[in-house]
Amino acid sequence: MSVVSLLGVKVLNNPAKFGDAYEFEITFECLEQLHKDLEWKLTYVGSATSSEHDQELDSLLVGPIPIGVNKFIFEADAPDLKRIPVSEIIGVTVILLTCSYDNREFVRVGYYVNNEYDSEELNSKPPPKPIMERVRRNILAEKPRVTRFAIKWDSEDSAPAEFPPEQPEADVVEDDGTAYGAEEAELEAALIQEEAALGPEDADEEMAGADDTAGALGAVAKAEDDEDSDAGSEDLEAESSGSEDDDIEDEEGEGEGDEDMEMGEDGEAKTTAPQEAHNGHSISEATHGEVMVH
Repeated sequence: MSVVSLLGVKVLNNPAKFGDAYEFEITFECLEQLHKDLEWKLTYVGSATSSEHDQELDSLLVGPIPIGVNKFIFEADAPDLKRIPVSEIIGVTVILLTCSYDNREFVRVGYYVNNEYDSEELNSKPPPKPIMERVRRNILAEKPRVTRFAIKWDSEDSAPAEFPPEQPEADVVEDDGTAYGAEEAELEAALIQEEAALGPEDADEEMAGADDTAGALGAVAKAEDDEDSDAGSEDLEAESSGSEDDDIEDEEGEGEGDEDMEMGEDGEAKTTAPQEAHNGHSISEATHGEVMVH
């Protein structure tokens, strides 16, 4: 937790000429009595490619700091043109407002600054050598970039942790991978022990029991097949006996017909014989028809 909190920064003279001083109204809050002063600095970034051209415009020590909300005006001079590359004077750059306690920076506010001429003609066709009387600066005060840092204040308890806290209980806990491998090893050992306890004799007995079961099932199936074959044979015998009877009747019918034909010397015999023969033949066809249907 920070003992000093920046509440707001207001840019007072903006826009302004390039050579005018910078003015900021700074508001902050102090939660504890501080033993030392706060140091405020304003830095102008002279080049985007090298920090050698950075200029510390001004620094200010503020203290002693009373507990509560505090406000003051911070003024800083314009940058020195001799320390800025000519090609970097016109264009966009950055200024940094920082605050430190006991040489430890805890807050930084960055602003973009646009340096341009006060006329469209000079901006469209800038001269080789900048005309500084016509250059104006515009601080983009609506879009500051604020960065905060945790530092040690007066007490040791306020110092931020440099390393993660120690966790001795984490070293006692077993690794998940080791525990998982141990469980697999125990399960495999139990299976091997169970197979060894059964032995080869038990395995033979189990196979024998399986053979007996298979034999019993085969006997039942064979008995069912025999019954089916017996039933089929009985039907065939019945059919064959029926066909023999039919043949006998046919023979008897034919014999009677012959006898009738032999006896038919008179007219009645001739007349009745064909009818009897015809009737006998009809019986034979009917009998064969019944066999076919059966």
